[in-house]
Amino acid sequence: MNKITKAVIALAGYGTRFLPATKVQPKEMLPIINKPIIQYLVEELIDSGIKDIIMVTRGQYTLESHFDNNIDLEFHLEESGKLELLKELKDLPKKANYIYVRQKKHLPYGNGTPLLVAKNLIKDEENFIYMFGDDIVKATVPATKQLIEFSYKHPKKIILATQELPKEEIVKYSNIKFKEDGITVDQIIEKPSIENIMSSHVSFGRYILNRDVVEELDKKVLGKNNELWLIDAISKFTKQGSVLATKIEGKWLTTGDPLNFLKTTIEYAKDDPVLWRELKEYMNSI
Repeated sequence: MNKITKAVIALAGYGTRFLPATKVQPKEMLPIINKPIIQYLVEELIDSGIKDIIMVTRGQYTLESHFDNNIDLEFHLEESGKLELLKELKDLPKKANYIYVRQKKHLPYGNGTPLLVAKNLIKDEENFIYMFGDDIVKATVPATKQLIEFSYKHPKKIILATQELPKEEIVKYSNIKFKEDGITVDQIIEKPSIENIMSSHVSFGRYILNRDVVEELDKKVLGKNNELWLIDAISKFTKQGSVLATKIEGKWLTTGDPLNFLKTTIEYAKDDPVLWRELKEYMNSI
């Protein structure tokens, strides 16, 4: 069985809910404490054994610079004796093969479109990770590693990451109905109405996909709101019993809007005892 060592991250959005902060930088470069969102995703991939990380962007060069060396800054840190921080910054560019491809405007809008951009970098018979750029999972075992370990027990399958949500939240995501075995996806609906909700399970921004899904997307069949939806392509394979889903252990955190961005920041602030104590003191004071 071939190991999964490649990932594609969708980073070509406009981040309109964060304007003007995202006018010249991608939303995924906004910091959660002292790391940009994208670094949490990349570190999850690296810790899961991923070697090739394909980032589909709109040409946001700050992303490329972040995962490259900054000689002037490294010299400053060395001169200042900040050697631990220096090592961290120098090591990051070495930890993976970072590949950047730019999404062109002529392509349809949608969360399936980045895979069309990366198509030529995905081989036949190759399984790979697909990740949305605004979903973080705070977990003891990286979410991607959980997915990969599950996939090795079920080779040649499309795998979705799932968690359970209350009914009022499910309408924002892809809702899953399972077959009797509890892992095979019988049906999946993108952003269902309340009356069409099939279960408490939704899929979120972690997938194991293959070239077949990319070829299905390449037919450019547009769905709801005239967009190219990943889930519409995946649904074509549920009839074959080739789509499975597994619940991810950990806390799924979204960063796609200011409120959830702040909630995610608070979740990571809790990991620093001094910062968390001072933050709580401040919050209590107001």
